[in-house]
Amino acid sequence: MSERGAALRGQLKQLMHEVAKYGAVGGAGVLVNLGVFNLVRATTEIPVVRASIIANVVAIAFNYLGFRYFTYRDRDRSRRTREMSLFLFFSAIGTVIENGILYAATYGFDWDSPLQSNFFKFFGIGVATLFRFWSYRTWVFRHVPRPEGSPASEPPPTTSTSTPASVPQESVRLAAEPLLEPVRPPADHEFAPRR
Repeated sequence: MSERGAALRGQLKQLMHEVAKYGAVGGAGVLVNLGVFNLVRATTEIPVVRASIIANVVAIAFNYLGFRYFTYRDRDRSRRTREMSLFLFFSAIGTVIENGILYAATYGFDWDSPLQSNFFKFFGIGVATLFRFWSYRTWVFRHVPRPEGSPASEPPPTTSTSTPASVPQESVRLAAEPLLEPVRPPADHEFAPRR
């Protein structure tokens, strides 16, 4: 039971670490989102929801860089096109959630003052963040299977064929050779009965 409890504590610790890193990037993304939103509203005549969508696009680009190179830097990088497509897909759903709330407040209840717009924008970001966290960690930034006993914080092995200068070429050649010789099938005469 204690081994299972230790494994559970390890998973919980890893999840808390991930949530903290996600929160750091997400918090900075919220500041970018709100900053661009208020800048666009203050300097242009663009309607509130359109200003919010512009801010979302800027925040999505900022967040992708933060998630890929900070929060989920140890995750699978082999399928970047798939990752980017899924990130944009789930970000678009998050944008609909976030701006749907802002749209309902602005045009459904006529709450359009700067304070009200910022409140409902922030509330929409919060609701959309819950969806984005689940979708990004589940579908976009997927775990790389690790060998048993390897530390979780260690970045995944790269598939690079270059060799560092400090490693002698002979060591690399020996490491690349198979440890076992291939098994050859027995010849017919090896099964002949002995006289």
